[in-house]
Amino acid sequence: MLNHEYTSLNNGVKVPWVGLGVWTAERQDATDAVKFALRNGYRSIDTAAAYLNEGQVGKAIQESGVNREDLFIATKVANGDQGYESTLRAFDKSLETLHLDYLDLYLIHWPVKGKSLETWKALEHLYKEKKVRAIGVSNFQISDLEELWPVAEIKPMINQIEFHPYLTQKELSDYCKKQQIHMEAWSPLMKGLLSEHPILLEIARHHQKTVAQVILRWDIQNRYVTIPKSFNEKRILENLIVFDFMLSQEEMERISILNRNEKLPMPDMSKFREHDRT
Repeated sequence: MLNHEYTSLNNGVKVPWVGLGVWTAERQDATDAVKFALRNGYRSIDTAAAYLNEGQVGKAIQESGVNREDLFIATKVANGDQGYESTLRAFDKSLETLHLDYLDLYLIHWPVKGKSLETWKALEHLYKEKKVRAIGVSNFQISDLEELWPVAEIKPMINQIEFHPYLTQKELSDYCKKQQIHMEAWSPLMKGLLSEHPILLEIARHHQKTVAQVILRWDIQNRYVTIPKSFNEKRILENLIVFDFMLSQEEMERISILNRNEKLPMPDMSKFREHDRT
């Protein structure tokens, strides 16, 4: 019964099942949301160099009063920084911007042809130097992972992918689980687009929960770490209250068959620039 709040990666590092994602296309300031989350029980925060808010996350951590050793902080190397030496420089920049001495998780944000293998070797170096407690990838498909195997000394500990009831990516998920790569869901709530789905509403009413809580519980019972993004204090609190109920196998299957292989539209990154990184 998955009613505890942490799971373990393939190297034994513990990670909370639920964290706070901070990507926002509107460039909202993440400081207050992260601070509120940390003060109300969250211990995992997921950011990225490309989100341009690592500084805000770092400020919130400093002001939260939560002990650093109790936190699980993740960020990602941006596509333009990929490569061996450039990844090492990007890591140092992220660490400085976050005002941290080490990271808990460092990810390759997206696979980049001709770059990701060198980038992975840089992540392995950082891991061996104990500058980061776990390393992994994001948005990697099976073919991307298989390109890593000839050069990888260390397997990724996490693959962070888009995962929600309309996009279950079962083949990829099964492959990663066989490789002992933990799955992590970004945009698990599909930006609220599933909040009125009749099947999800029915299941939510049965458990006296919100649709968001039902989806996050579905994530966890599928053994996915999940990082819903919200800057709304009420929803931030609600998203953490998912350990006091269980979905039945029938309910799990009813949610899984909603799959449409439907991805969210990719955001326009052209308006985000490195000089905005604060």
